[in-house]
Amino acid sequence: MNRFDQKLAEHGLTLKRTSLQTLQLNVGRKCNQTCHHCHVNAAPWRTEMIDETTAHRVGRWIQEHRPSIVDITGGAPELSEFFRYFVETARAAGSHVIDRNNLTIIETTGHGYLPKYLAEHEVEVIASLPCYSKENVNQQRGNGVFEKSISALRKLNAVGYGTKLTLHLVYNPLGATLPAPQAELEADYKEVLQREFAIVFNQLYTVTNQPIARFAEDLHQQGKWDEYLELLANSFNPATVSGLMCRTTLSVGYRGELYDCDFNQMLRMQIQNGKPLFLWDITPDLLKNRTIQTGEHCFACTAGCGSSCTGALT
Repeated sequence: MNRFDQKLAEHGLTLKRTSLQTLQLNVGRKCNQTCHHCHVNAAPWRTEMIDETTAHRVGRWIQEHRPSIVDITGGAPELSEFFRYFVETARAAGSHVIDRNNLTIIETTGHGYLPKYLAEHEVEVIASLPCYSKENVNQQRGNGVFEKSISALRKLNAVGYGTKLTLHLVYNPLGATLPAPQAELEADYKEVLQREFAIVFNQLYTVTNQPIARFAEDLHQQGKWDEYLELLANSFNPATVSGLMCRTTLSVGYRGELYDCDFNQMLRMQIQNGKPLFLWDITPDLLKNRTIQTGEHCFACTAGCGSSCTGALT
């Protein structure tokens, strides 16, 4: 029993899957950015991307089982040659579609079509903007990222995002700390972005940095690994467990393999049933009531107000 499971047991809690609501599809590791906090270790030089055979097998599964939500992520998911295929296949199946957008992708050559395209297909955009401060964003994500992000947000606003269409922003702490209360940060974001740039959005999601990949490397280099893990463990909030995304979300890798969440995917904790499972091996009901694989990284999702792909849990 790992440390996280021990903590659950102390509170008389178990962590099992319920009915599937969200199919989260990670189409690969390639990204136009190299962010310090990235749990995917995504970068422009990464080559691991979903291929045509796998894309079509995933598409057929979506057509057959019609998940309520298809959440497309990466890397920068728009760099996949099958991004539009997934959007259009999922929308035709009646699924609500989410694009995990890093904003600066809109400013790159060949991707200026995105605001209009996403609006036409009524895709929800969840966009990364780790701060409303130019200095903090550029420190975490690279020089010039803040300016490009503001430009992209204006383009999204111009086609109705933040008003008629859903646009949420994502905040990550700059370092080894927990996020501030989500409601307070959201109010600050809305005030500053409206006043300084006339930008509007719907909600702010606060996400705790996961001790995985690039952020984990930074923690070790700074000698803060043990301190950060203790912070997460000591901040365990049992009230967050019922809302954890792994209970209703199924994570699919670029090879079609299955995980309980995108974080487990990066740690290669593949779901198994006597053998490693792929999406086409299962139906939505097959994994219901199955115990979720956990590790110490799970403390990041249960610390303080909690953390998920849709922000704070309490």
